[in-house]
Amino acid sequence: MSAGRLGPRSLFRRVAVAEAITWALLLFGMVLKYGTGTTDLGVRVFGMLHGIVFIAYCLVTLLVGVDQRWSRGRVLLGLACSIPPFATVLFDRYAESRGALDERWRLRSAAPASQPVSQPVSQPASLAERAAAWLLRNPARGAVAGLVAVAVLTGVALVAGPPAG
Repeated sequence: MSAGRLGPRSLFRRVAVAEAITWALLLFGMVLKYGTGTTDLGVRVFGMLHGIVFIAYCLVTLLVGVDQRWSRGRVLLGLACSIPPFATVLFDRYAESRGALDERWRLRSAAPASQPVSQPVSQPASLAERAAAWLLRNPARGAVAGLVAVAVLTGVALVAGPPAG
C-alpha cells in the first residue's frame, strides 16, 4: 500500500505502535542510565526519537480525529493516551472497537460542488476540515507539511527544554 493510499486506520495504528515502541526504547535507556549507571546515551537518543514520534502521534490523532468526526472528548482521550507508556495501542484498539477508525479518508474524496461524482461525498464544513481535506487531497504536500510541523514542534520542544522538576 503506497503512502498516498494509507487509510486512517492503518496510519493511526502504525503511528500508535511506533509511539509505544519508542516508549519501550526510552524506558530501556532509563534502565541503563538509572539502573546500571553505565550511560545516559540511551535516554538522549531514545528520548529524542520518542519525542519526535510523540509529536507525530499527536498530529496524526488530530488529523484522523477531524477526518473521522471524532468528538472533542475522543480526540482529547487519544491525545492523553500519548502520555502513559503504551496507552496509544490501547486507544487504537478502543477506537477500532467503537467503529471510530474507517479504512477510507472521509475528506479525501470530497469533490468540489461543480464536479460530478458517482457516490455521495462529505464536504468540509469547518476550517479544520478544510485544512485536513487539503492535506489528504494533496498527499505529497501533506506529508511534507506534516514533516515540517514535526520538525518545527520538535525544535520548539528542544528550545523550551525538559520540564522543570
